[in-house]
Amino acid sequence: MLYSVLTPTPGMRDALDTRETTMPMHVHVMYAPDFSTPYGCLLVLVPVAAGYPSPADDYLDGPLDLDQYLITHPTATFFVRVAGESMRDAGIHAGDLLIVDRALTPRDGSIVIAVVNGELTVKRLSRHRGTLVLLPENPHYPPLPITETTAFEVWGVVTYVIHRLGPPKP
Repeated sequence: MLYSVLTPTPGMRDALDTRETTMPMHVHVMYAPDFSTPYGCLLVLVPVAAGYPSPADDYLDGPLDLDQYLITHPTATFFVRVAGESMRDAGIHAGDLLIVDRALTPRDGSIVIAVVNGELTVKRLSRHRGTLVLLPENPHYPPLPITETTAFEVWGVVTYVIHRLGPPKP
C-alpha cells in the first residue's frame, strides 16, 4: 500500500527523482507493511558457513515470517525507497528499501528519516557540541546542522536496510 504523506513542492519533486545526484539522499517512495501476504520462508537455525560448507538439513525450523522478524511495532512502521548515495558508507544505497519505526526514540547515532525545511532525507543523527547535526555517511556530502531557524522533524528511526545483491531484476 502506497502512502502519500505530503504534497511535493517543485523542488521536492526534483529531489525525489532517483536520477538526482547533487542533493543529499532523499526518500523516494513510502510504503506501509502488508501483513496479508501468505508467503513463508524456512528459517535455518545455524549460521551459514562462509568458508567450508556445512550440511544444514537437520537444522530447519519451519516457516519464517519476515514481518514478525523485522517489524516490532506494525502500526508505527513504514518502508521507504532510497535515492542518492549520501549514506553509502553506512551500507545504504540508491534503490534500497528501508524499514522505519516511528515508535522508537531517536538517539545520538541513530539513522533517521527526517523532514528538513520541507524535504525528506535519511541521515545519521548526532549531537555535536550541544547542536543537532544530520551526518551523511559519504565524504562527498557536508553535514547538515540543525539550527533554531531550521524546520526539522524526525519521522522515524531506520531499523533495517534491504538491498538486492547482484544485477537488478528485469
